[in-house]
Amino acid sequence: MTATTHTIDVPGGRLRYEVRGAGPLLLVMGAPMDATAFAPLAEALAGERTVVTHDPRGVGGSVLDDPEQDSTPDLRADDVALILDALGAESADVFGSSGGAVTGLALVTRHPHRVRTLVAHEPPLLELLPDAADLRAGVEDMIETYRREGPGAAWVQFMTTAGYDLSAEDAPAGPEEPSEQDLADSAHFFLHELRGTTRYVPDVAALTAGPSRVVVGVGATSGHLLTYRTSLALAELLGTPPVEFPGDHGGFVTHTAEFAPVLSKVLAE
Repeated sequence: MTATTHTIDVPGGRLRYEVRGAGPLLLVMGAPMDATAFAPLAEALAGERTVVTHDPRGVGGSVLDDPEQDSTPDLRADDVALILDALGAESADVFGSSGGAVTGLALVTRHPHRVRTLVAHEPPLLELLPDAADLRAGVEDMIETYRREGPGAAWVQFMTTAGYDLSAEDAPAGPEEPSEQDLADSAHFFLHELRGTTRYVPDVAALTAGPSRVVVGVGATSGHLLTYRTSLALAELLGTPPVEFPGDHGGFVTHTAEFAPVLSKVLAE
């Protein structure tokens, strides 16, 4: 299904977003992943929903007036609320994965009446874990690795810390020859996004007392990953069991055909 591409001015920059399909509105988002990563999932859902994906601020086609501005979950949440305004929508269902799940949690907190159901898939909420201090130091070390050695070494450290075995045949791999945009997105992630996303502390009272329904998603094969631990910690705080999705942290990419109907079912409950 053909996507229509749009842009919207936001404080400090301009966002690029795509719209597919027809029906109840669903926002699908990541961070640092851009809209391209979610295109297959959006296509799979567009037969039953209007699916909106976007490039988060400072990533892909969403440009900043000041490239040195940090991207925080609260800023990204306000951006999403402005996308809803541009769509003329009072509210929407939201699927956020990884940093996009953290954006979704901030959206529910800051704009509770704009979200019907949030599916927060494996948010990297390191501050919820008992070893948060060590993990926080590890994030700072990744940032310094990026400054000293560049994106290749920093991504290896990031993926290893996340729990991936990079020697495995199915290990995630980046482009062999990163484009200028890949390099710019990596710089934005390590220097201006990673710290703010992983240090975010969700407002559990706001998440549980408001009108929005919050569902925590975990990958069926994510047990070895750091984000599995953070997801279970969030689910425990919210007092609701996590919902299992096909695949691991990137299951919406690797298992799209199986992932989409599970998401549809959760949203329909």
